[in-house]
Amino acid sequence: MKKIVLTLVFLSALAFSTFAQIPPMTLSTTAFADGTIIPIKYSQAAPGAAIGEGTSPALSWTNVPAGTQSLVLHMHDLDFVRNKTTDDQVHWLVWNIPANKNSLSEGLPRGASLPDGSNQISVTGPVYRGPGAAANGPLHHYMFEIIALDIKLDFPAVNNDPFETRAKVMQTIQGHILGKAVYGGLFKRPQ
Repeated sequence: MKKIVLTLVFLSALAFSTFAQIPPMTLSTTAFADGTIIPIKYSQAAPGAAIGEGTSPALSWTNVPAGTQSLVLHMHDLDFVRNKTTDDQVHWLVWNIPANKNSLSEGLPRGASLPDGSNQISVTGPVYRGPGAAANGPLHHYMFEIIALDIKLDFPAVNNDPFETRAKVMQTIQGHILGKAVYGGLFKRPQ
């Protein structure tokens, strides 16, 4: 009995030490510090920005888990209430990002498909939708999430609808998430 207990303790310690050595995924940008104000440049309020658009910030991620087949980037406004539901605003959904990529460059172009073969959509259309919370309200919390998957999501937007597309992506990835990282920013339009 003592031998069994010692063996279990040893195996538990070994498993814990192995797990503890796996570094977590991280997501970052040089555009703003995590949890701080998102600069106007990356918002709908930027001078010269098309209505409902803006310049996407450069994003990079590290420590993608082994076995990753593709990645999803999800940017959403946590403070937005849609149709009296828990749904929030889809500011940017990029799916089927190749597993060997570790960044997205600043100012990605408009279009349903990006040069690397990934797909994108937002409430504005097939493009990044910058933050745009009203000047007379509170700061909104915008969250960027990068999710590593053990599958590829090789399908187009659903009916060109960002909410239906997000629902399909989120349903499809259940049971296939290997890791994720988040990065947040705050924004409201200037007075």
